[in-house]
Amino acid sequence: MHAIREALAAIRRAPLLTALSAAMVALALFVVGLFAVATYNLHEALSRVEERVEVVVYVRDDVMEAELQLLEEDLLEMEEVLGVRYLSKDDALAQAREDLPEFEELFMNLEVNPLPASVEVELRPGFRGPASVARVADRATIYPFVDDVRFGREWVDRLHLLRRMGGIATAVLGTAFGVVAALIIATAIRIALFARREEIYVMRLVGATHGFIRRPFLLEGALTGLLGGILAAVLTYVSHLAVSRLIFPLEWIPLEWMVAGIAAGGLFGLVASAFAIRRYLREV
Repeated sequence: MHAIREALAAIRRAPLLTALSAAMVALALFVVGLFAVATYNLHEALSRVEERVEVVVYVRDDVMEAELQLLEEDLLEMEEVLGVRYLSKDDALAQAREDLPEFEELFMNLEVNPLPASVEVELRPGFRGPASVARVADRATIYPFVDDVRFGREWVDRLHLLRRMGGIATAVLGTAFGVVAALIIATAIRIALFARREEIYVMRLVGATHGFIRRPFLLEGALTGLLGGILAAVLTYVSHLAVSRLIFPLEWIPLEWMVAGIAAGGLFGLVASAFAIRRYLREV
């Protein structure tokens, strides 16, 4: 209780310094929050695109039903495969006419169906990355009646690369701005320590332990960081609403991401305060 009372009293004694520290922490975490929103929306967009990733196995016109059944059973045994669907030449033509109505006249004048039969392979969620897709494609190519296997290798690779780049960018920027936030809080705590140096000196004379002296400053730093985290969350949400209403719709980040960001502010404040008070107590 003593530590809580002292931490709150220190905040009341220097509200401007506390507000400035919290604002600087909020600014640092706000930038991280913006990148988190951007990364989350990129991830969701890529996930929707990734749902359409499939392997298409083109087979020869003279393929036998038993051969097709063997191929389908073999593919279904793979953990990456959710389902398979055979598309005959006639089915392929009907689907093309449905998907491309602007070429209806061209389709009507065809004397021979040029489209091949195929087996469409649907992949399970979590198995739509480059390695998984390539493994399914390689399994299909071993059959002699298979003419070609298509899955858009370059497109899948770029999809996976974009996802990784988004995650790495957020992690790097989050770490950088987290360090900035910690340095800001540490500086504020050092100023508070300097202002209360005589009080700390008296406490040490009467036998106060380092832990007793340290606790209020640790709580003060954690509270400052939490205030900064809450303010950053509010600023990020307001920015999200503004962009969604004025430019294009965005999805809001999950609740656990927001809670983690606020908790990160408190953690930065606690760590920065611990570093500052430890260094100060060694100097005095």
